[in-house]
Parts: sequence; C-alpha cells; structure tokens
Amino acid sequence: MDNVGIVVDDLEGAIAFFATLGLELEGRARNEGPYVDDTVGIDGVVCDIAMMRTPDGSGRLELARYRTPAAVAPEPANPPHNTLGMHRIMFAVDDIDEAITRLSAHGAELVGKVAQYEDTYRLCYLRGPAGIIVALAQRIG
Repeated sequence: MDNVGIVVDDLEGAIAFFATLGLELEGRARNEGPYVDDTVGIDGVVCDIAMMRTPDGSGRLELARYRTPAAVAPEPANPPHNTLGMHRIMFAVDDIDEAITRLSAHGAELVGKVAQYEDTYRLCYLRGPAGIIVALAQRIG
C-alpha cells in the first residue's frame, strides 16, 4: 500500500492533528489539470494536498482539501462506525491517555470510552479532522 487518502476541510488543522500523532510532513502540492480530472472522475478539480509519513517510514497519509469543486459533506454529518466504506485509521501509541490529551487540544473527541481488550490492548476511537474516526491502540501486558 502506498498511502491512505482523507479529504479534509481544514488542511492546516489536519496537518497539526496528525503531526501530534508523530506523522511528519513529507511535502505539499496543488493538484489540478486533466490528469487529476481523469483520475478522480470529476471535472475542474483544484486540490491542495499534504503528504504525511509515519515516523518509521512504513506508511503515508495524504490529506486533501478541495478548492473546486467544493467537498461534499457526508450524511449524516458524523456517521457511526458501522457505516459502509472506509472512515477509520488506527495508530499504535505508547500511552493512550497522553495521546488523547494531545489530540484533544486539536479538537478530537472520544467517540465512546477507552476500553481494554483482554490483557493485550487499550483501545479507543476519537473523532478527528473532517469527522473521521481515528483509532488508538496501546499494547499492554
């Protein structure tokens, strides 16, 4: 897999949010023109992107803000986890409580509670930029 893409309405805020999780900004670009229109199947695309890389370099996250045409909001605005389609990305963290505190400063809110799976993981879901669900997993035991 090369990357996971997420459409956001606030590119700077999303960059700051994922930087808080340790991702590093790899680069930024404006995408537009016939190849973009042909690839995404939408005419007249002008899109700013930021590519972020995980600290170990094994994964990348592409954040995209559409200038034209305007991004379409999902219905309902904050779909529950059992909605069809991709809407969650999970990160391994060393300290889930500390990560929640750091992400809360960027507007993240817990979807449920921090839960423990057997003696293996502490887990939680947070609502992050553009309403996506960001999952955190802390290995324990």
